[in-house]
This record gives sequence, C-alpha cells and structure tokens, in this order.
Amino acid sequence: MAEYTRKQILDEAKKLANMLANTEEIDRFKQVEAKINNNQKVQKLITKIKTLQKQAVNFQAYGKTEALKNVEKEIDRLHAEVDAIPIVQEFKETQGVVNDVLQLVSGTISREVTNNVITSTGGDLLSGETGKTFSDEPASYR
Repeated sequence: MAEYTRKQILDEAKKLANMLANTEEIDRFKQVEAKINNNQKVQKLITKIKTLQKQAVNFQAYGKTEALKNVEKEIDRLHAEVDAIPIVQEFKETQGVVNDVLQLVSGTISREVTNNVITSTGGDLLSGETGKTFSDEPASYR
C-alpha cells in the first residue's frame, strides 16, 4: 500500500480544486456573479442595507429599541426587494448548485476514506464497523 505525504495530498487537493473551478457549474456561477456586480439597482440596494445595518448596530448599542425596530423593518423590506430581482434569484440558484457539487465531492472523499479504513482493518462495510486494530489490543501485547 502506497503512503503519501501531507504535501502530496495537498497538491492533489489543489489539482482537484482547479478542476472544480473549471466546471460548467462554476463557470455559470461566475457569469451570474459578474451580472450582479454590474447591476446598479442591486448594488444600490446592497449599499443601503449595509448603511442601515451599521445604524442598527449603533441603535442597539445605545438601547434605542424603537429606532432599531424601524431600521430592522426597513432592512427586511430591502432584502425582500433584492431577493425579488431575477438576477439575484438566478445567483442564489447557481450558488446552490455549486454548493451541491462541493458537498458531493466532500461527501465522496469522506465516504471513500471511511470505507478504506474499514476494509484495511478487516472491518465490515455493511455494518460500518472497523476490524480489530492495534489500539484494541491489550497493552501487554504491544
């Protein structure tokens, strides 16, 4: 069985990351993100939200609860307005697809490592239990 250094594994992870960055899903995400960044309406609304969020922090710090409630309502209204813009909806959808791909890759790696550990210790894949390992032996056997 081949053994790998941490550096070799990280190098392979970088290659995998580069492959993922050049998938159709990531390419679509980048295109939609660029449209959002160039959309004046979206950018103005985001700027308003950020300004109101700073005000909310100040109102909270000074105990101005009524003013805080009003600002939070306006922030919620602006978030709803942003979310209603078609390009924002498309961005969230593509973001979801990208997250799904990353979760799939992460889950596959995790599952394969676990399966490898189980089989290499003589365990049972169906039950998900490893076999007897060195640490299971009494200290007198070591």
